[in-house]
Order: sequence, then C-alpha cells, then structure tokens
Amino acid sequence: MNYRKQGNDFEQLAADYLKNNGMKILKQNFYCKMGEVDIVGKDGDYLVFVEVKYRKNKRTGSAVEAVNYNKKRKISRCADVYMMMNHVSSDTSVRFDVVAIEEGHLSHFKNAFEYIPIC
Repeated sequence: MNYRKQGNDFEQLAADYLKNNGMKILKQNFYCKMGEVDIVGKDGDYLVFVEVKYRKNKRTGSAVEAVNYNKKRKISRCADVYMMMNHVSSDTSVRFDVVAIEEGHLSHFKNAFEYIPIC
C-alpha cells in the first residue's frame, strides 16, 4: 500500500470538505525546513493551518490524539515561516484546525490547538 498516495487522497478529501464549507484553500502541502502543513486556508478573517489525520480505526488511538505536542510545535513553526514568506501581518487572526478521518467519518475541529511559541 502506498501510504503517501493514501495520505494525499485524504488530504484532498479534507480540502474539498473545507472548500464546500466556505474555506478558501490557499495552499496544500506547504513544506519548509521546519516540517509541513497539510492545508493553509482563509476562513472569514482567520488564516487557518489545518492538519489532516486519518485512522482506519481507533485501536491505536484517535486521529485527533495523533496530533501531539511535537506535531503542534512543528505546525506552529511552519505557520511562522508561511506568514513570513507571504508577508502576512502579525496582527492577522490565526487558527489551528484538525480534520480527523476515522472509520469512514470526517470531523472538522476548529481551533483544535493553540499556537506554541518558540520559547
């Protein structure tokens, strides 16, 4: 099984869901030296960084639980890089969401976690 292709398919499913629910998708798979953000979007006044997690079942834990402290920290660093590269104002409202796909169900958790500062 090609896990990267499967991941891309689920990320596209999440992007389509977010678009259909009013989010403008700015970038998919934003890579930088610090890591990767699956989806960057604009939802009203918010710049949104979205992590997409898939779990076939909950035997190894839920998809949301898979977004641990280290992953949140990496996403926060990538958000910093994205905003710097795209000249986004520091007073822009930013949100971190998680789209969890588990057992055939998609759930969107808005403001799933807070930004983790560098210090």
